[in-house]
Amino acid sequence: MSEDLGLPTAAPGVTPARVLTIAGSDSGGGAGIQADMRTFALLGLHACVAVTAVTVQNSLGVQGFQEIEPETVAAQMHSVVADIGVGAAKTGMLASAPIIEAVAGACIDLGIGRDSGVPLVVDPVCASMHGDPLLATEALDTLRSKLIPLATVVTPNLDEVRLITAIDVVDATSQRAAAHALHDLGVQWALVKGGHLRSSEQSPDLLFDGDEFHEFVHPRIATAHDHGAGDTLAAAIASALAHGYSVPDAVSFAKRWVTRGLESAYPLGAGHGPVNPLWRVARP
Repeated sequence: MSEDLGLPTAAPGVTPARVLTIAGSDSGGGAGIQADMRTFALLGLHACVAVTAVTVQNSLGVQGFQEIEPETVAAQMHSVVADIGVGAAKTGMLASAPIIEAVAGACIDLGIGRDSGVPLVVDPVCASMHGDPLLATEALDTLRSKLIPLATVVTPNLDEVRLITAIDVVDATSQRAAAHALHDLGVQWALVKGGHLRSSEQSPDLLFDGDEFHEFVHPRIATAHDHGAGDTLAAAIASALAHGYSVPDAVSFAKRWVTRGLESAYPLGAGHGPVNPLWRVARP
């Protein structure tokens, strides 16, 4: 390996750092809770889970999904945080306005979010990489008004940026405008990911806290297998935050982590394969 991309790990028998993912399940195993838990485990953290939806999907796309009752989503959060405790939390697929409201309410009750002791990473999943909708259109206003203002960092891709802010990011100038628009919604740090900026030979991510910009630029990885890249990035950010990293340092770490996963991504089924965090334990 050319660089050490590990986080501090607990000795055998010692409780590791804990992190909570609030997201949907991916039956194909490439994204969602499955991608989050792979990332957490390979980085040495214990994963707690609040399932928001069960999807029917494979490498070709999402054929359907079943939402979990909002009260059950919130109850999962209360159950694990009250007993086990978490050092950070992240959201993924939330599916509907009632689930977003339930998650936001539980975060406030449990002290999760930007003004509390537990950092919150909001990955505003609106659609799958195949374009299949994963968030009801009417839920966007709830996402903007209820959850994003609680977030320590929000991590939209460019399609999600357009849905949330109505800004079409095509270059560095519009990327900065989008970062300002996201920050104006109340998030502490806005991360505008540039992986979908196909006009660039690089993959430029831009982080903004209202005063200062941080740029994270890595070479674009030529692969058709990038399923779960956003989930993996957000999970790695949450993992680093659970260890006390600053947001810029957590994003820098996660960007390098997901880049390595893209470099070693593998084909799966007849469609898109997943980002591969298993490079961490691969043998030469």
